[in-house]
Amino acid sequence: MKYYSTNQKAPSASLEEAVVKGLASDRGLYMPEQIEQLPSSFFEEIDKLSFQEISYRVADAFFGEDVPAEILKEIVYDTLSFDTPLVPVSDHIYSLELFHGPTLAFKDVGARFMARLLSYFIRKEGKKQVNVLVATSGDTGSAVANGFLGVEGIHVYVLYPKGKVSEIQEKQFTTLGQNITALEIDGNFDNCQALVKGAFMDKELNERLTLTSANSINVARFLPQAFYYFYGYAQLKKAGKADDHIVVCVPSGNFGNITAALFGKGMGLPISRFIAANNRNDIFYQYLKTGEYKPRPSITTVANAMDVGDPSNFARIIDLYQHSHSKIVNDISGATYTDDEICETVHNTWQQYQYLLDPHGACAYRALCEGLRPNETGFFIETAHPAKFLQTIETIIGEKIKIPTRLQSFMAGTKQSIPLSSEFADFKDFLLKETR
Repeated sequence: MKYYSTNQKAPSASLEEAVVKGLASDRGLYMPEQIEQLPSSFFEEIDKLSFQEISYRVADAFFGEDVPAEILKEIVYDTLSFDTPLVPVSDHIYSLELFHGPTLAFKDVGARFMARLLSYFIRKEGKKQVNVLVATSGDTGSAVANGFLGVEGIHVYVLYPKGKVSEIQEKQFTTLGQNITALEIDGNFDNCQALVKGAFMDKELNERLTLTSANSINVARFLPQAFYYFYGYAQLKKAGKADDHIVVCVPSGNFGNITAALFGKGMGLPISRFIAANNRNDIFYQYLKTGEYKPRPSITTVANAMDVGDPSNFARIIDLYQHSHSKIVNDISGATYTDDEICETVHNTWQQYQYLLDPHGACAYRALCEGLRPNETGFFIETAHPAKFLQTIETIIGEKIKIPTRLQSFMAGTKQSIPLSSEFADFKDFLLKETR
């Protein structure tokens, strides 16, 4: 399958080119030229299939033309070595828990898939080294760093905003060493993202280095996130809820996650509508209300992974809907919450249902509670284990919570990071010196 740029000014690319380049030469994001409809028989039997079986069928629709079946199956099954259970929380509302992977965050799925696919392409082409650049506002860094840790021929540079990720999140990507370098940027997430995009557009860097991105701008990172929406539906069907009108609510920052869900709908996944839940960084919410997209500097909130003022994947959403605001609002509604409202939701849900939300999941749960109609059943995306926001959660509920063993091992490590300004010249100079 060929991939085109959302800016429509770059030549189309193969899957390998799109994955290795990350960003098109015209600064657009790659999109598959077609979205394959899955047969009705697949959805009739989906509740009888495993997570891996479902995901392989979805992956084959995207990547089957470009990756041998046995290799693709191995990549999918190795990626999904953990479950993403659908857990009932309150009446007609379920949590799709995506924090059971190695770094206890939803990005384990996309990051692990991309690491394995990129490794396959490197071996196939005999490339010497690929440098992966990734900007993170929290969980992306840890998922990508751990997904690529020790992978031969790949060096990962994680750019993160100084003082704006939780201590546990920071430890998950600054303590690894080996082929992982953490860069502590004096700025916010948007500055980190701008540095990554700037590197792809810099002629000298691209002549001297092979660069790619592991952010959700990369098709190999965001498309696999569609897997768990199909699995969430399969679990609802198994629970006898498939005949209901199904609503999915996604806590949204850079919008790769909900974009993958929209691709799933395009493939035939029977979801009635979506809710995009924002914190105070409500750029998309305002777009839904006004039809005008007005990015602005991000605001620091308790739901830090959603602190994005110019979400990259907005370009994919408007491309998917042919730039039609009316079509977008027909499928997607929005909600936005303050820190106080997020904390209130975490506290009340724990008190009433003994279900512990992380701040991002709290945004989505509240939006679903307030937006669900009488004839609907919904699930929201619980993106990370609450213990990754330990101090915040314990302060909210007034209780100590248990830290999973995997997180404890990260916390015992020694932080290794390199401080940098948010100036592109400093970042470029660092990369050129680092890779001599």
